[in-house]
This record gives sequence, C-alpha cells and structure tokens, in this order.
Amino acid sequence: MSEQLIVKERDEVIVRFSGDSGDGMQLAGNIFSTVSATVGNDICTFPDYPADIRAPQGSLTGVSGFQVHIGAGRVYTPGDLCDVLVAMNAAALKTQYRYAKPDATIIIDTDSFGAADLKKAAFETEDPLTEMGIDADRVIACPITQMVKDCLAGSGMEPKAVLKCRNMFALGLVCWLFDRDLNVAFNYLREKFAKKPALAEANIKVIQAGYDYGHNTHSSAANVYRVETKHKVPGRYMDITGNKATAYGFIAAAEKAGLKLYLGSYPITPATDVLHELSKHKSLGVTTVQCEDEIAGCASAVGASFAGAMAVTSTSGPGICLKSEAMNLAVIMELPLVVLDVQRGGPATGLPTKSEQTDLLQVLFGRNGESPMPVLAATSPTDCFDAAYMACKIALEHMTPVVLLTDAFIANGSGAFRLPNLAEYAPINPPYVPEELKGTWAPYQRQAENGVRYWAVPGREGFQHILGGLEKDNKTGAISTDPENHDLMTRLRQQKIDAIPVPNLEVEGDKEDAELLIVGFGGTYGHLHAAMDEMRAAGKKVALAHFKYINPLPANTAEVLRKYPKVVVAEQNGGQLASWLRMKVDGFVPLQYNEVKGQPFVSSQLISAFTKMMEE
Repeated sequence: MSEQLIVKERDEVIVRFSGDSGDGMQLAGNIFSTVSATVGNDICTFPDYPADIRAPQGSLTGVSGFQVHIGAGRVYTPGDLCDVLVAMNAAALKTQYRYAKPDATIIIDTDSFGAADLKKAAFETEDPLTEMGIDADRVIACPITQMVKDCLAGSGMEPKAVLKCRNMFALGLVCWLFDRDLNVAFNYLREKFAKKPALAEANIKVIQAGYDYGHNTHSSAANVYRVETKHKVPGRYMDITGNKATAYGFIAAAEKAGLKLYLGSYPITPATDVLHELSKHKSLGVTTVQCEDEIAGCASAVGASFAGAMAVTSTSGPGICLKSEAMNLAVIMELPLVVLDVQRGGPATGLPTKSEQTDLLQVLFGRNGESPMPVLAATSPTDCFDAAYMACKIALEHMTPVVLLTDAFIANGSGAFRLPNLAEYAPINPPYVPEELKGTWAPYQRQAENGVRYWAVPGREGFQHILGGLEKDNKTGAISTDPENHDLMTRLRQQKIDAIPVPNLEVEGDKEDAELLIVGFGGTYGHLHAAMDEMRAAGKKVALAHFKYINPLPANTAEVLRKYPKVVVAEQNGGQLASWLRMKVDGFVPLQYNEVKGQPFVSSQLISAFTKMMEE
C-alpha cells in the first residue's frame, strides 16, 4: 500500500463498468453519471448490453457494459478507451479489457475468478492477468462478493438479493477514486427504491463500504482523480438519457401548443423507454396506449390527431416497416403526427440492442406513391429534447407527419442536461381554420402563404368534414379520381414540405479554409466532432457540417458542400445520406466512410481514415 494518496487533476476521465447482465452494471453506471452531472461535469455515456434476456452466468456472450466519459469541459463521446475498468467476473475482464488504456486501473472481484469462472471465460491458465499481459500493479483485486456478504450479514435479506448489491460496492470504490460526494448517490437510491426503503438502505450501506475500502487501503494500483468543472452555464442540471429527453420534449411541445399529448405505441427495443416515461405523466395531460401491434399504435395516433391531439407513435426500424401504411394515411390526410424511430441494427430482428443509422432511406422513401415527409435527426442524448420539440412544431404548424430519428446509442446514452426554460422556446401555432370561413370551408383549403391546409377539430359547429385514404378534390374535399386533380394534389403536398423553413447548415472548425469537410447526421455528431478537434490540434485544416434537418435540407446545403476541395460523408450505414445528398445537390460526389457494426464510431479510427483521405 502507498503511504501517500496521489490526487491527479484531470480534464477528463473515462470509466467502464462491466459484468454479467444481472450484475447491475447499467444501474451503477447511471448512478455514477448522475453524481458526476450533479457536480457540474459534462458527461457522455454508452450502455452496451447483449440482446439475450439472460445469458448463462459467467459466459462471454452475457457480458454487459456501461461506459461513462466525464469532463471538466464539453464532452462529445463516451471515449474510445477507459481510464478505469470495473470487471465483476472473469468473462468481463476477458471481453472488456480491449476497451482499457494501457495504464488503466482495473478493479476485479477476486471471488468471481475461480477455476469454473476462468473456464467459462475461456482462459487457458489459472493466472488471467499474466495471460492477458496485465500488470498486476494496476489492478485493485478485492473479494467484493465476500465483503458484501459480510456487510449485509444480519440484514435478513435473501442470499440472491445480497449478491445483487455487489454493483454498489464497485460503485462506492469508483466514487472514492473520483473523490465524489456519496450523498447524491444515496438520494438517488432512496428515490428509486422509495417503496422498498430497507433495500435502499442496504445498497447505501454497501456503497459506503466500497468507498471506505478504497479510503482505508489506498491501494497502490489506484490514483484519486479530480475533474473540476469549467465554463459551465449556470442552471440546474440532471443526467438524462436520450429516450427520457425525447419524452420530455414531446410533453413540452404539447404544453406549448395547448394540446393533449397522445402516444400510441407497441414495445420494441430500444424505444420502449419513451412509452414507459410518458405513461408516468397523466397529470400533465398525457395519454399513452400500449397497443396490440405496431400498426394499431400508428393508426390510433392518426385517429388521435384527427380528433385534435398532439399525436405521437414510437418504434424502431422493424416497426417503421409495419407503420408505413398508417404513416401514408397521415400524409394524404395531411394530419400532424410525429413518428419516433429509435434506430437499431438490422435487417429483420438484427441487433436489437445495438445502434445503426440504417433507416434513413426507409423513412424518406419507404411508402407507396409520392409521400413526402419531413425527417429530423437528433444529435445527442440532450439534443433529443430540442429535436422532439421541433418535430412537434413542424408537424402541427405544417399539418404533416414528421419522422424523428434517434438511435440506440443516444437513446440509451445520457448527458448532463440543463433544465430548459420553456418560455425561451419558439411558440407553436397550429393553423386552425378561422371562424370567418364557416360555411365555405373545405378540408383541403390552404393558407396562401405556405400551402398548409387549415385544421378543423371535429365537434366544431359548421366545420364538419370527412378525411380518408382516397384522393380528394382540391376544392371540394370529395373523392376524386381526376388525373389533373391527383397531379395537382401530389405537387401541393410536395411543395408544402419543400417550403418548411429549417435553420441553415452550420460549419464548425476551419470553416473558411478547411481542406476536408466532414459530413454526418444524427447521433454520430460527438464522434465526428471529437475527430475534427484532434485533427485540428495536430495542425490539419478540417471542418464539420452535421445535418439535423434532412428533409427538407437546409437552404445553404449545396453552397456548403461545394465550398471545400474534399468532402467525406461518414455514417453508420452503407452510404444512405451520401446517396440522398447526391440526389439533391447536382454534381456532388463525396468521399465516404461507412461502418455497419452496431457500435459507435471510434474516434482514433476516424482520424486515421480522414487523414489518409487528406493525404491521397
């Protein structure tokens, strides 16, 4: 043991919790994230868990991980490699060590490294550290399981319940490593287990034991890190996941518009948490219906929209396939609807718990007929709030279904969220039909300035009408098969979408003289920004243009893309955004960087690829 504790000031530190799916790594990571966000650190997290309901204990395929990057300043990614790795068993060490830096501190539970555990993890010797080339001086090896049993002896808890507290011991040890105030963690647990106070206090006792273990032993493998907050905007902060931020954005938009919020949904990974969160807020006028299938979820939302609600339906890629017919119904009826697509790996069931960007062309074109629909893509967990708000604003003010794209990475990941002031957000003004049109109004009568049809909520006297899936006459609203009318209605629907005003595309970095422009969309923003920052720090002229609004594209899109000598479009698919931009910008032929791995980009790999492109 060291005689003097070393405290290192750091601008950023990365921690990865790993263990069996039942070891509570996601909870431990979430609590540590909350503690860090509360003291003002910026954070970015990455939950990485298997699709198995419960893989065999100690197996290589059953390892669940949670990585959190905390920083004194702005943090863009969960980080490539961690400074601290918690490995609760042999399989976790075997599979997760590749995510650790060469000098990382490793925390292991020696009680989970027995002969049987090593065999399950496919170790060939009884010395896993030597076998993997890990310096034992960097390892905090402690009998976590036994110490938790000792800590909770006499508590009356069942043995299985006691073992589920092991994650809290590891959390306490990590909180010691980072000089964290445990009161935030204690309050989190008391709130989470409010109906089971004895369980909350047991977990609190174990966290304190883990903290005390680190404090009392001052392990020679450990350094205490302090990450001080810098340049934080004053305000109240919370650790928030992308799914929760999305749910809050929907609530805020409905409140701003003065409407009830309706969600019609069917559970699907990784979007289900939005349904769970919204179901908690009946007091805010939110109605949620867990429907019998994806089709009913979307169709019920179309009905709620017709009835005058702010209607939302949530799903992932497989659900978009099923919802497409009802989405098309909303297109031809010109009703406001937000379709949330939390993208995951495909095709088919694919990789349910992993992240991709492979639904872009599906949401742009995956319907029959000419069926234009606005598409937005959130860029981070905290941006999900603003993206959800704007999706609702566009849907309501332009009487159209809107697709909001997130992905498993930002939906399950979290960031430090500054609680917003709703008064600062743009108003939402649905185009209700004016009273003076009573008696002359028809369902597809449009506003002259933007081509948006008026909205008449059923029950309003003098504005009775019928909408449906058959083409309607532009003037009367009656069913029409006239070819000229159909051509006109098709063009009017397209023109309405094309005319939606969206912010200009912003360029960051060396915007005036970049030799390479990096282009992306959605949840890859953090990794692309981090790659740009490191390349610029190395003296390279690089800029970033990241799309949040994909249909319609920002008005300055062509100007930006044509300005730079080399442009690379980087995306987690086979080149879908690149294809869309080639369609929309004459003569645009970009370089491409594509991965379809179900995992976030790795910044170091991006830098290597982009540098090579610049040098060629």
